[in-house]
Amino acid sequence: MTSKIYIKGVDSLMDIDMEKPDYSEELAQLYADSVSDVKEGQILKGTVVQIGEKEVVVDIGYKSEGVIPKSEISDWDELKVGDKLDVILESKENDTGMVVVSHEKAKRYKGWQNVLDNHNEGDLIEGKVSRKVRGGFMVDIGMEAFLPASLSYMQDLGGADSMVGHKLQFKIVKINIPRKNIVLSRKELIEEKRREEKKAILETLNKGDLVKGIVRNITDFGAFIDIGGGITGLLHITDMSWGRIGHPSEVLKIGDEVDVKVLDFDKKSIKVSLGLKQNQPNPWHTVGERYPENSVAKGTVVNIMPYGVFVELEKGIEGLIHISEFSWTKKYNHPNERFKVGDTLEAMVLKVDVDNQKLSLGLKQLESDPWDGVQERYSAGDKVKGKINAVTDYGAFVEIESGVEGLVHVSDLSWTKRVNHPKEVMKKGDEIEAMVLNVDEQNRRIALGVKQLSQDPWDDISKRYESGTLCDGKVTNITNFGIFVELERDLEGLLHVSEVELTPEQRMEEVYKVGDAIKVKVIHIDGIQKKIALSQKGVEKTEKPAA
Repeated sequence: MTSKIYIKGVDSLMDIDMEKPDYSEELAQLYADSVSDVKEGQILKGTVVQIGEKEVVVDIGYKSEGVIPKSEISDWDELKVGDKLDVILESKENDTGMVVVSHEKAKRYKGWQNVLDNHNEGDLIEGKVSRKVRGGFMVDIGMEAFLPASLSYMQDLGGADSMVGHKLQFKIVKINIPRKNIVLSRKELIEEKRREEKKAILETLNKGDLVKGIVRNITDFGAFIDIGGGITGLLHITDMSWGRIGHPSEVLKIGDEVDVKVLDFDKKSIKVSLGLKQNQPNPWHTVGERYPENSVAKGTVVNIMPYGVFVELEKGIEGLIHISEFSWTKKYNHPNERFKVGDTLEAMVLKVDVDNQKLSLGLKQLESDPWDGVQERYSAGDKVKGKINAVTDYGAFVEIESGVEGLVHVSDLSWTKRVNHPKEVMKKGDEIEAMVLNVDEQNRRIALGVKQLSQDPWDDISKRYESGTLCDGKVTNITNFGIFVELERDLEGLLHVSEVELTPEQRMEEVYKVGDAIKVKVIHIDGIQKKIALSQKGVEKTEKPAA
């Protein structure tokens, strides 16, 4: 009896005579002849015969198939039955009777041989960054080579996490044959490329050039733009837009590609100043045509300072309303008492300075000026009434009509009384009567006087207190230069320290106290300066009252 038997590796069915006594030997010989002569460690071509979810089965022409895990195959999605794969035979038979093969080791071996046969240290080679490892990256160049982080120049690709998956050029810096490893570098390639770019840019870059750049960093004061060749220029916040910008991030973000103009360039220090707004016409060049002086403009409050508010009339054009231009009549301590950012208003254009890009605006100019014609309404000698709006060290401001104030100086409060501070005799809100002494409409000043409402008494005083007159007085103030003595109500004279009779052991402030009675003699009277000089010399002292 004969049977047809299929032997692995044989393309057709074989006829075997089962009745022969030595048929088993014949079968064994056929099997032996069908198995390829393979050796462990040999690189073979395997044919994919089955594809599973996590592994593939390959036929290497041996008595059993080999299994390759999915992790060893880079182009898994493109793999199909019948494809050829390089494998290395690690063992002819494992515990389950299967051959042990490795696609990864075969690939690494062939890659290693390819590098040794075709490349030397210093050569360029292309590879794909496969994964990130401690201290750097692994690069597939037909085998895995190591790229140290310090030589990766990863910044231009966005950092370490962005390196994986990129196919790049590398330089071979070290081939270690005993350890079978290779060290790569990108740093030298990039630096060499940038040196060439930098040299080319330095030779052609000029002030006023329009160049392309990439935003590399953003700070509070501007942005740093890479214009190629390792040259980074500063785009200051003031050169980003003709309009107001709070922060550079309002205009740019890292990675943006921008067209910028070279404003200044120092080839020695390689410092470049760049401008973005210069790509657009300067709106200040024609501002005088759109906003002539004395015209009324509408705008929005964009900034408030202690001295005034900035109003944006259009993008890139701002004007200042000084706090003094808010109102003819009302005084403001701070602009925020009246305005807040975002308020819209109308103002008059007071002055246009195109060269310095400044616009002065005013609000009170939209209303009638109460000082217009004030010199016609008030003359020296007129009596007026008003309310005290403010009291200062030097006098009091009196509102004699809405928006018009006059100043009563401290020296014009009394003919005879010594007033150290106006608040001694008046306070804010008091209604008083005064006389107009002087009117200066141009400088918006009116001088007022209270003492001028009464007759100057010094002609009579000069007659009553002639030189040599003896007087009984009262100590009202003691200073380091003398004693003020009240001779009658609101009339004082000065007893100079040199005219006080004291023994060498006595001190003036120990001998006299405020309120003490004192006898003095008039030694000089000045009706113009309104002063009386007194002396104790030759005058019998008045006994001080007991303590």
